[in-house]
Amino acid sequence: MTDPSVEALLERRADLPPGLLLPFPDLTTYRRASDKAHVLALARECGFGVPETLFVATPAAAAGAVPEAGFFPAFVKPHRSLAGVNGQRRKLAVTAVADAAACRRALAALPAAAYPVLVQRRVSGVGEGFFALRWGGRTVAMFAHRRLREKPPGGGVSVYRESLPLEPHLVDPGLRLLEALDWQGVAMVECKREAGTDREVIMEVNGRFWGSLQLAIDAGVDFPDLLVRCAAGDPIPGRNRYRAGIRSRWFWGDVDHAYLRFRDAGVWAGLQAALELLRWRPGRDRGEIWRWRDPAPFVVETFQWLRRVLTRDTTGARSRSTATPTVSLRDSGARRGAPGAADPPSPGRNTPAGAGARPTARR
Repeated sequence: MTDPSVEALLERRADLPPGLLLPFPDLTTYRRASDKAHVLALARECGFGVPETLFVATPAAAAGAVPEAGFFPAFVKPHRSLAGVNGQRRKLAVTAVADAAACRRALAALPAAAYPVLVQRRVSGVGEGFFALRWGGRTVAMFAHRRLREKPPGGGVSVYRESLPLEPHLVDPGLRLLEALDWQGVAMVECKREAGTDREVIMEVNGRFWGSLQLAIDAGVDFPDLLVRCAAGDPIPGRNRYRAGIRSRWFWGDVDHAYLRFRDAGVWAGLQAALELLRWRPGRDRGEIWRWRDPAPFVVETFQWLRRVLTRDTTGARSRSTATPTVSLRDSGARRGAPGAADPPSPGRNTPAGAGARPTARR
């Protein structure tokens, strides 16, 4: 499940067959939540910290808008991840920039539709996420997790993450933000817990199912099943109890993480990463893709990964694999292929299997 696919459906909502319900907000609300500049202002009012940000309004303003050297490293972020370019819907990536020259190049490469653009100073800290399902003006379910390892290691998609207890410093501003957006459906509020201040700093809002959805299900919050039941009009009590400390690993993404540490940080760091990769605690750790009762998706993804290693194919560099099902809780009644079964992990770019890809979104 991607931003382009969700937005395309919402644009054509009136053309869908009668009785077919899309469990998402209206198009205007979805686009407001996808607008990073709008969310940043709203998040500050709701109690989140915000990154130090420079707004570049137009391409003409870009040349004179590059910050001083002390601002870097930073990220160049189009205000939305999608833009209409020459009548086509184009995906726009977040770009890491190490200095002013790289920032100028990144700004120059963006189409006019990407503006306004945010240039944000990098926030040091651990990635955390608040996840919620709101329906009919009430919060039905909540969940939180922390990223333990990412690909690339310095910041990207999560490859190993852990469920967290619901803590007020993350939950309270998260709920206020979703209420201010008048949100309906599932959403992820992505943050970083800033080192040194411990404040939750907003990164963005993703108004759809997220790549690490399986962790929430394994911990006890089956968001796809709950969303279907909400859309069907079933009465559902609020569900906020789940198991903290459950961990989920995207195996091939974690292999890429270990390789990148070996390549970029040296042999000792690579050996440490290899030991972390081999560490597995039954009862705590879960495979995101591998399931004994349905091994086929892991086998398919393994062949995809090996093919990209052998051919150095970069066609899948900026996406996560289509091989992954979402496995619902045994007693949930939801089937594979329910909402959220998409947007799963896949190898990125470089060796092995695209390990050095720059992510298009940070989850």
